[in-house]
Amino acid sequence: MLRPGGNAAPVDRRVQPAGQVVDSTGVAVVGLGYWGPNLLRVLADNPDVEVRWICDLDRERLTRFKRRYPSARITKRLDRVLDDPRVDAVIIATPVYTHYDLAAQALKAGKHVFVEKPLAPSSELADDLAEMASDRGSILMCGHTFIYSPPVRAIKQMLEAGTLGDIYFISSSRVNLGLHQRDVSVIWDLGPHDFSILLFWLNEMPISVRAIGRDSIVKGIADVAFVTLNFTSGVIANVELSWLAPSKLRRTVLVGSERMVIYDDGASEPVRLFDSGVVYRDPETFGEYHLSYRSGDILSPRIESHEPLGLELADFVTSIRTKQSMGFHTGLARGVVRIVEAADRSLRDGGREVELARGDVAAHRELAVGSEQHELALV
Repeated sequence: MLRPGGNAAPVDRRVQPAGQVVDSTGVAVVGLGYWGPNLLRVLADNPDVEVRWICDLDRERLTRFKRRYPSARITKRLDRVLDDPRVDAVIIATPVYTHYDLAAQALKAGKHVFVEKPLAPSSELADDLAEMASDRGSILMCGHTFIYSPPVRAIKQMLEAGTLGDIYFISSSRVNLGLHQRDVSVIWDLGPHDFSILLFWLNEMPISVRAIGRDSIVKGIADVAFVTLNFTSGVIANVELSWLAPSKLRRTVLVGSERMVIYDDGASEPVRLFDSGVVYRDPETFGEYHLSYRSGDILSPRIESHEPLGLELADFVTSIRTKQSMGFHTGLARGVVRIVEAADRSLRDGGREVELARGDVAAHRELAVGSEQHELALV
């Protein structure tokens, strides 16, 4: 069989219960820090995947994970991984500033690439990776795991069905005590989670971004930020991000003309739908002003229990095996980097409003075009 690099190589073959023989997808995991072990665990449990290499600069980590996954080879050198024709895909879970270089090397070697968020440290480099993958016919996916979260997908279905009516505003809080990063601000660290969810829900890019915050602990590294995004549709979203909070909170409120919903990640009832709202009647005479308030039932819909990371990596592997386009994911990842970049610029400029360039706003078309296909894939 020919691998992405065009070299013939022996491949593992696995017999399915029905007797059908299929090829395993060979992967390598690069980075065994905070998130890499989770990626490794999920990949090792996927029957369509063969973990061939584990790569990290820390020898002690390599030795420890070699004991857990004895069939995988270990190395501190990326070139050994990329030279292996049996490696179809490279999974990158390293610091943000390394994402572009490692992903670019893997794409140039003919590999498919999954890279943890954010895709790259700048929109220019993110665009370069997307173009590189497109030119080579390779799958490029960024680890925005929350768009595979069952509660997030349930709210997406509500939005598509018009259950909430016209969305007025969205307010989100993602705070905890730590972990302080040494190389990026809280916007680069936590922001991609909420920004990816917003793009997934709304299918559009914001037209402007404003951010305020401060570097309370480490000078030059913002550890708290409040980011406001304005969308062409009229939706306003406010995102609170912090490494300095007494407790962990992952909470988002969506307020619509018909109903409201609260998404509380980690709660026993992660989604609560409120049949509440305000009815405004145009005054018939000067000085007349009348509002009526509706407070109806509170519903907690049944949410399927699936590990988002498992769904995400299964989607990546399936796309490789079926040669299915991941244009939606690449477009979303590029959009997230643009928003983070704009928010970071606003923060450094004292909170001034940063308008996204015409090309940035046009990127929402990538989200809209790919969203239908992505929804079908998630069913």
